[in-house]
Amino acid sequence: MQGILIINKPQGYTSQDVVSKVKKILNIKKAGHTGTLDPMATGVLPVLLGEYTKLSKYLIEHDKTYVAKLRLGIKTDTGDIEGNVIEEKDFDKTILEKANVENVLRSFLGKQKQIPPMYSAIKIDGKKLYEYARQGIEVKVEPRDIELYKLNLLSIIGDEIEFEVSCSKGTYIRVLCEDIAKTLGTIGTMSCLNRTVVDKFVISDAITFEELESNKEHIESKLIKMEEVFKDLPRLDINKRKEELFLNGVMLTFEYPDGIYNIYNFSHEYLGTGTIKNNLLKRDIIIR
Repeated sequence: MQGILIINKPQGYTSQDVVSKVKKILNIKKAGHTGTLDPMATGVLPVLLGEYTKLSKYLIEHDKTYVAKLRLGIKTDTGDIEGNVIEEKDFDKTILEKANVENVLRSFLGKQKQIPPMYSAIKIDGKKLYEYARQGIEVKVEPRDIELYKLNLLSIIGDEIEFEVSCSKGTYIRVLCEDIAKTLGTIGTMSCLNRTVVDKFVISDAITFEELESNKEHIESKLIKMEEVFKDLPRLDINKRKEELFLNGVMLTFEYPDGIYNIYNFSHEYLGTGTIKNNLLKRDIIIR
């Protein structure tokens, strides 16, 4: 079984937990994911089955969209509601006026620097940041370049602000929540997070574990194939002789612009992708 399966990750599961459960349900040995989603978060998690695990490095750099909730007046050590409360603060409820909140959200749009949270899987000197945090060890974390493309207010209920954000890779919504609260003049923590989009993968295409279990005999119809993932790449057709050489890893001469191409044989069968550089075509990813 090969392809990409979009799982609607339930709360409380790590990304690896999801992979393990999918492998067990489908009785397969090889599977992987395209980037971690925090245990408390829900939503879109692409799971790669079989040889499609080769695609992982091409699918982790994509933009994402989330629906998040920010609870004002409390701060936790992890930046989310599952952490230990380390500070509580009363605040003027007038800061929750819709126009004010919308203005603050708009101020975060665009390119910016963000310091990753200590409770994250980023490695420094071979050790994950959350391991340092659990030991009470402070380490210097360099800010990273991120970009927020869209930031829309969805609702204000009680002390919680719900918003939708579309962002670049590497954006930590927990940190964004804390920064929004600070700009509003108080403290806050992320109380809920649902990922709705990862590049072309959307929540409407995602299935739950229950749906996977009940439809596992017919799951092929739910799998997204490589040809669909890379459908925007230009097409290159090769003849039978060149097909054999290409599949064996021989570099071929083509006077085409540099770039990545979808490769087809003359029977119009999809072979995979190849990269042309300086008029030489090199085999990239082959899924047979």
